Amino acid sequence: MADSQIHVALAGNPNCGKTTLFNLITGANGYVGNWPGVTVEKKEAKLLSDKNVTITDLPGIYSLSPYSPEEQCSRDYLMSGEPDVVVQVVDATNLERNLYLALQVIETGLPVVVALNMADLVEKNGDKIDTDKLSKKLGCPVVMISALKNKGIKELFEQVKKSAASKGQVPEHKFDSSIEDVLDHIENNLPASVSASKRRYYAVKLFERDTDACKLINLTKEKAARVEQLVAQCEQDCDDDAESIITGERYGVIAHIVDECLTKAPAKMSTSEKIDRVVTNRILGLPIFVVIMFCVYYIAVSTLGGTVTDFTNDQLFGTDGWYVLGQGRDAYDAAVEAVGEDAADSIDPAQYGPYVPGITTMVHDALVAGGTEDGGLVDSLVCDGIVGGLGAIFGFVPQMFLLFVMLSFLEDCGYMARVAFIMDRVFRRFGLSGKSFIPMLVSSGCGVPGVMATKTIENEKDRRMTVMTTTFIPCGAKLPIIALLMGSIIGDSSTTAAWISPLFYFLGVFAVIASGLMLKKTKLFAGRPTPFVMELPAYHFPAIRSWALHVWERCFAFIKKAGTVIFASTVVVWFLSNFGSYNGAFGYLPSMEGIPEEFMDYSVLAMFGNLVAWIFAPLGFSTWQATALTVSGLVAKENVVATAGSLLSVADAGETDPSLWTAFAAMFPTMGACVAFGAFNLLCAPCFAAIGTIRNQMNSGKWTAIAIGYECAFAWVIGLFINQFYNLLVLGQFGIWTVVAIVLLAAMLFQIFRPMPKHAWTDEDETNTASATVSA
Repeated sequence: MADSQIHVALAGNPNCGKTTLFNLITGANGYVGNWPGVTVEKKEAKLLSDKNVTITDLPGIYSLSPYSPEEQCSRDYLMSGEPDVVVQVVDATNLERNLYLALQVIETGLPVVVALNMADLVEKNGDKIDTDKLSKKLGCPVVMISALKNKGIKELFEQVKKSAASKGQVPEHKFDSSIEDVLDHIENNLPASVSASKRRYYAVKLFERDTDACKLINLTKEKAARVEQLVAQCEQDCDDDAESIITGERYGVIAHIVDECLTKAPAKMSTSEKIDRVVTNRILGLPIFVVIMFCVYYIAVSTLGGTVTDFTNDQLFGTDGWYVLGQGRDAYDAAVEAVGEDAADSIDPAQYGPYVPGITTMVHDALVAGGTEDGGLVDSLVCDGIVGGLGAIFGFVPQMFLLFVMLSFLEDCGYMARVAFIMDRVFRRFGLSGKSFIPMLVSSGCGVPGVMATKTIENEKDRRMTVMTTTFIPCGAKLPIIALLMGSIIGDSSTTAAWISPLFYFLGVFAVIASGLMLKKTKLFAGRPTPFVMELPAYHFPAIRSWALHVWERCFAFIKKAGTVIFASTVVVWFLSNFGSYNGAFGYLPSMEGIPEEFMDYSVLAMFGNLVAWIFAPLGFSTWQATALTVSGLVAKENVVATAGSLLSVADAGETDPSLWTAFAAMFPTMGACVAFGAFNLLCAPCFAAIGTIRNQMNSGKWTAIAIGYECAFAWVIGLFINQFYNLLVLGQFGIWTVVAIVLLAAMLFQIFRPMPKHAWTDEDETNTASATVSA
């Protein structure tokens, strides 16, 4: 360990509290990247109490057998020689399941310290664990901790530093004598270069016929043949395959350890089990989830979040300004009422109380005071392009913050793990696994980590289909579009609009379900969904620090994007909409002599929009402005509102501003066209960042093109349905595109409801149909 540096690997099952421990001991102020060659996230940070200790948080896995990218990355890192010690985090309330991975890690021969997490729950349940006896059985130190309560952490890392100084350890646990005889013979055939602490590990791996281990050891042909003969004879004697034999032996060892080291309290129904009888009920589970999600979006968008957003848009970034603690507001309103709205500009708000002008006003005044031309190019660029565009985006942060607070709470308390179990029953009917729900849940915050979360799905077809459909779920960046649409359609009626935000969320769910049913019946995605196995943690109140970190990480990711991608695109949109050709001359349009008031009709953006507007004519919006909004949404969905503010000459207005509602609604000939615009933008290809992530996950340009093409085509068809059937049923209009819409609807319904083709399920699938969960 050069320079006294200690590298610690943090390993454990999903939902064992490993992430809570990592955040606690590091403050989560570390490097987040990817493992080499894959898109599996790699977290690394310094220990808060000792900067000489580097913690690497391995992915949450159930086994070191390399069936998934996470398992492969974890095993490769452990065997790389980089970690000096492994902290194996074990859920102490589920010893039997968690010790399986612990035994595998111990078999690697690395120094291991077992951290029995959730000690507070063990005590609450009345159970007792003999840590001294458990330590002897495992052959490594065992420390009881509670990451949630910050207990035992100091003792854990005192033991970690002691163990890091050792050269490794030989596993103490033994299998059945007949298996041990075979393993001993395999060890004798290993090269002398394999260290004593690693010989057991490689013997087990050769017994399991692990391909990677066989390549690393590189036995001679004679020795490889001898090992194969020993394994084949053992399989014949046990009437089982080699890997299953080792799995059974490990569980046998675990059962013996648990019997001797764990004293269980008299069986009784836990609080989590009582809650699960209701929230995971086959009948009540799904309706409860719908109600909870309705409440989340109602609070974040329509009530509390809307109030704070109104202040941010109108007072903070708008031209209204605000009075400190509201002092003077009533007097100012009375003065305005006395002179009339038309003469309101003649009144100085500062006369009536402690008044703070809006940011846009302050920037404008500062520019003019510095000699900038009032309404000139620089003033327009800064106030309308930069401040106005970013103001429309940052005005949405309060709503997004509330949304992330509530979603993070539901995740950290253990409820969302149950929802994945509930949704598995639903998704399985539509050709998807419950594992697909996790990426879709994450996508409700941001599509980028949502797409990355698909890596946990082992089945390639299921994973690709989930990547293609997960961004249908409205992410946080799409909420301003929803708010803008609702204001434009319904007007200033928050009571009526309250139910519509959740409705657009469930439009995304419908898109996922319909896509799953249709795609699963094609040869590209045929096959049964993979079985669903997931740990259900006990319900608990989240650790405040961990909860806050999760909210901050999501909010910061949005703010960071707003300060880079959205900032740049806002300036580009301002340039494209303010520069163009008029009377044969190209330049800054507002300063051109004789330019009409609607100067943007001559802009570069208008030219581009008119070129592609025909694509959206059947959807009811064929103006260059609507097309420009759609294209800007591909850069970042948040751009739609910012671009709308710039194009409609209300740059300081947010998505809840009535002036933007009115101007936005005027772009569309009918309400059907307005809703079709919203449906297309919510369901079509995600932002550039998410498209890049899709490319990484698919690892194929062809499949990326298929995914983006399908999303755009599906969104276009749904928009066509909405506009054409609105015209037919409400306005009584019938045309060629109405016929096209009817034909496409018939084709979609046929694909959804037709029986599963014979090629869809293989014989292997027939033996692998059940969904399984592991409950705390």
